[in-house]
Amino acid sequence: MSYPFLKGHGTENDFVLLPDHDGSVHGDLDPARVRALCDRRAGIGGDGVLRVVRRDGLWFMDYRNSDGSLSEMCGNGIRVFGRYLVDEGLVDPAEPLEVDTRDGVKVLTFDGDLVTVDMGTPKVLGETEVSVPGRTWTATHVDVGNPHAVAFVDDLAEAGPLLEAPTHDEAVYPDGVNVEFVVRRGAAHVAMRVHERGSGETRSCGTGACAVMVAAAEVDAASRDTAYRVDVPGGTLSIAWTADDRILMTGPAVLVARGTTDL
Repeated sequence: MSYPFLKGHGTENDFVLLPDHDGSVHGDLDPARVRALCDRRAGIGGDGVLRVVRRDGLWFMDYRNSDGSLSEMCGNGIRVFGRYLVDEGLVDPAEPLEVDTRDGVKVLTFDGDLVTVDMGTPKVLGETEVSVPGRTWTATHVDVGNPHAVAFVDDLAEAGPLLEAPTHDEAVYPDGVNVEFVVRRGAAHVAMRVHERGSGETRSCGTGACAVMVAAAEVDAASRDTAYRVDVPGGTLSIAWTADDRILMTGPAVLVARGTTDL
């Protein structure tokens, strides 16, 4: 059976989108099919799959990592999801857009090419550790709908081998964890690389950038509403932790291709 797809990215964190508005085409996505779609040599290629579904009066983002596993939330993915709805004329970009996810309803607003997402209230859950053979770093455990371990390092150029297979405390993260390695670039300005559970190293991670901003703001004792610039290999995101304890993430979202596939 052939079916339509689109390809999009947010700061080069890329996704295959599957329109399935009434839920009749794909049902419960099989992990093997997700892996086939995300395969960069034999498939379309992507860090994950976004199935676009309408249920209970809201748009629902059914997100799967590239290995076929479920994820509660995807910060770059939800911006791409919103861009699809706007570009298809399914929603009005002048109005706030509610999108349901496995981490609850998120609200998106649009300003030209930029999309801002209210990611909700972060949870700072104390110190943990991440390790690679021969080295261990203290990290900050931050939950922004999915789990993160944020470790500050001296040089991101050395982070490549660290991102191949970092290990973590399985008692703290029984379902796996996204690991961010971070350096400071200036006042309210950091840069990061990320290893995402279920996908490996990616060019960007929206929830990871939010977790990094929270960890940095905690160390800096930054005042609320301070906007941090977070550089990722695929671009730049702006993250603010508001006075009413919400995380606002702003960044681009682009659709780059569409077609049909029988993968």
